[in-house]
Amino acid sequence: MQTRRKTLKQSAALAGLLATTGLFPQYAFAYNKGSFEAKNLNDALKALGAGAPTASKDVVIGGPDIAENGAVVPLTVSSTLPNVKQLLLVVEKNPSPLVAAFNVTPAVDANFQTRAKMGQTSDVYAVAITTDGKALYAKKEVKVTIGGCGG
Repeated sequence: MQTRRKTLKQSAALAGLLATTGLFPQYAFAYNKGSFEAKNLNDALKALGAGAPTASKDVVIGGPDIAENGAVVPLTVSSTLPNVKQLLLVVEKNPSPLVAAFNVTPAVDANFQTRAKMGQTSDVYAVAITTDGKALYAKKEVKVTIGGCGG
């Protein structure tokens, strides 16, 4: 009889084997560390190889006008632009402003939702980076009544 403990051990052993032999998909671990360590929107875009951001009506951000709890603020980002390679969510006044980076391929619908932690009222940016390096954004102010980042 297969027990839960035995199944977990076998799964961990298999994952370790795949990771050490190089059979595990490397893109699963791929992220741009510099962009997540950036302290503002422009530095994050520079780390991702994108140009200066430009406002666009083809990038859409969604979220509450007032977030009652800054620890779990629901946000959405989508775009109808062609040739989008990444969609980003950036919370301007967070200690680490880049909240999420979604890679987009032609097989993926450029429409994502997540929850972010916000320490205070801030502008939130949805940024679409195209294959030619253009950065297009939409902005929304979200007011936080209870802090989420240590507040």
